[in-house]
This record gives sequence, C-alpha cells and structure tokens, in this order.
Amino acid sequence: MADIKLTTKDQMFEGLNLSLPPNNEIILDDKGLPSVMVKIPKFSMSDVGLSGGTHPAFIVDGEEKPYIYISKYQNIVVNDRAYSLPYKQPRNYVTFDQARAYCENKGEGWHLMTNAEWAAIALWCKKHDCMPYGNNNYEYGDYYHTYDKGAPMPYREYYDPEDPDGGYNEYTLTATGSGPKDWFHNNDFSGIADLNGNVNEWVGGVRLNNGEIQIIANNDAAQAIDQSASSTLWKAIAQNGSLVAPGTAGVLKYGAGSIVGADGSPFKNLTTAGGVTIPALAKALALFPADESSTYRDDYFYAETSGERLCFRGGYCRGNDSSGVFCAHLYYSRSFSGDYLGFRSAFVEL
Repeated sequence: MADIKLTTKDQMFEGLNLSLPPNNEIILDDKGLPSVMVKIPKFSMSDVGLSGGTHPAFIVDGEEKPYIYISKYQNIVVNDRAYSLPYKQPRNYVTFDQARAYCENKGEGWHLMTNAEWAAIALWCKKHDCMPYGNNNYEYGDYYHTYDKGAPMPYREYYDPEDPDGGYNEYTLTATGSGPKDWFHNNDFSGIADLNGNVNEWVGGVRLNNGEIQIIANNDAAQAIDQSASSTLWKAIAQNGSLVAPGTAGVLKYGAGSIVGADGSPFKNLTTAGGVTIPALAKALALFPADESSTYRDDYFYAETSGERLCFRGGYCRGNDSSGVFCAHLYYSRSFSGDYLGFRSAFVEL
C-alpha cells in the first residue's frame, strides 16, 4: 500500500498521513480537499442472489456506471462540506436536507449516500457472509462481540445547553474507522467502516408517503436532483416491479393490506398480506427480505405510515441487536435530527 501525505491550509487536514489499500481512493472535491473513498465495482442482481440485470445502484440517468465510490468513514463537516476521514468524531444532529447539502456542496457527482447504494452493499455483505459488527452496545462495543471496541470519543448532551451545571447525559461514539476488521463491510480494513452502529445514517432516494413506498428511479438520486416533499421524481413501486405514479392502486405499502411487520420487528420478519407480490426491485433496495435466511440477524425495521417519512439506516451506539446493515427507520420527518443520527457522502462520475 502506498503512503499518501495530505497537507492543506485547513487544520482539519494538515499533516494527514494515510496508507491506502488498492480499492481505496482519495477523491478531491471542487475545493481540492480530500475524502477517503471505497471503490465498489459494478455487479448484477444475480451476484447478490436476485433475478435481473445490473443492480440499480450502478445505473444513473440511464447510464451504467462501472464503479460507485462510498465514503470509507462516517462523515464530518468542515465549512459546510462533508468529508470522509479516519479517527474523527462523526457529525450528528443533522437533518436530511442538511446532510444532502453538505454532500452536494462538494461539487458534481457528490451526493448523500443513496438507499440503492446502501442496499447494494448490505446485500453484498450478506451474500459473502461478512455482515459487519460495530459500535452498537454502549460501553461494551458490539452486542454480539462485546470484546470488539473502537477508540471512544465521549460527548455530553446537556439537559440545557445554556446551563452546563444543570446536568447532562454522556454517550460514547467511536472514532471513525477505529474498530477491528469485522467492523468493516468486507471484514477487512480495506472496506467501508461503521455501517453497523455508531450513528444512524440518512440515505437518499427513498421515502414513505402515508405508508406508500416511493423511490427515485435506479440511482438517479446520486445526482443533485429534487428530493423535496413536492418533487415529481418520487415514484411508487407496482407489484410487477414497474415504477408508477404515487397513489396508483395496488402499489407497495407498509401496513395492513400490503407489507406487514414493519412496526419495529426484525427486518427478516417482514411478510405480506394475502395476494401481494414483492418484486425483485423492492428486495434489491433492501425494503423487503430477499429470502428467509437467518443471516439477516435481528436488524430492526421501523415504518411510520402517516405523512412523509425519510429513511436512515444502520443503527447507533445504543441500538444493541437491532442495529446492522439491514436496519432501517422509515419513521421520521426530513427535519428530524438527533445525537444518534449522521450520514456519509458518496460519489459517482457524471
């Protein structure tokens, strides 16, 4: 592995030394500042046990991409821009639209990691029997592997920020990428870190609207396009896998009459009401189990069936066994933020 030294005027990056494996790359934003990214080669649906052609994470604006680049680390924010750097405290207290802006501020091709990208990685992990562990069991590392720990970065949440003497809760995040090998998506230090636990992560390109599953086609959300509440790019998923106008009869929903079990039970327990067909697309986007395998562990799935609900995934430092790469919360509004919620950027060449 080559040693790379990065020096910039910004103290955050000054004197940063990185030793990178072959599938890791330094990608500069339009200000010339670096992020460490993991290069993921294109694969097909059949490569992760599903029927169909190229996985949608590798299709942007009708064009197949040979690679997508995912932040190796949960992101920090410097000057309103997202960065993937090791041994930092990940940014938390961020809304969906803020997370998108921090990513898109970096220039063309930069975007909030999409649900399509997240799902592709999760399915790859499952297929290759390397479901990552992580910081999900506060003070004890991983729920299943309590001997696994990263470098602690305690922070305090004051009951009243203007009254530090009035008391606080103290929580422990871990420094980005500081965990053992099995905290990386491929169970090797060359992989993507912390997809399980530490902080939940907003993902783009998917939402619920009154329980109806709506997505932006393929990985088109990797572009700086409209993901607002009123965007006309949101489409519902028909049971034959086609994308149709929101509100079309018979489309996939969470709740009675369609997909049931999304009220805080393990993802693997999602099932359907009688007569409902789940297309490969919904499975490819990790919105429904691809099979009945126990390798999903107990990663939890939550859905709120009223109003607009955006998605975050992965679990957090106090999530215990409910955390993991198939954990999802389609539960909160786009304006929600919290101590356990962060994000990561991704990149495609447009």
